[in-house]
Amino acid sequence: MTEQNFLIKQRFTAMVNRYEIWSVDAAWRPTTMLGFAQQKRMKLREEVVFYTDDSKTTVLFTFKARNVLDLRSVVDVFDGAGQAIGEFHKDFAASLINSTWMIDQPGQPQARGQEKSPLYAVIRRFTDLGFIPYDFVFTAQGRPVMEIVRKWGLRDTYQCTVAAGEYDTRLLQAVAVGLDALQDR
Repeated sequence: MTEQNFLIKQRFTAMVNRYEIWSVDAAWRPTTMLGFAQQKRMKLREEVVFYTDDSKTTVLFTFKARNVLDLRSVVDVFDGAGQAIGEFHKDFAASLINSTWMIDQPGQPQARGQEKSPLYAVIRRFTDLGFIPYDFVFTAQGRPVMEIVRKWGLRDTYQCTVAAGEYDTRLLQAVAVGLDALQDR
């Protein structure tokens, strides 16, 4: 089993959310920028474009919501040439209590991710306390796929540990950004 860690750092601006994706060393210090993503606010259909860097000259991949209103929140992920990589979507019924997302990649078992703490999930449903940890664990067929841990700070930072090397890293990076962008975290 291979493990590839990456860090997502959000940069908040007035009109767009910006995300930096970094490879990290063993102490979680950023080493190399892997990508830069930008989400425009107030669009009817959510779309985030991932570039090689903040010059935005080369597209690495994108994700785009299928529909304007969708209880399942199906989001398609495409490579830089527009070919489908996979998708992720919210499990609406399970998310009423504990936010639950599914990852689908052709040729791989479906991965299911839930908030790590059901207690925090319930508290978040009834309060607006932004400091409550917002951590997810994704598994497929009982094996770990990815863990996302939100770190404390002025801006959102997520440590992402990938434990299943058979999933496309671009799809997993899209999911990590999507959890922040699509859930207003």
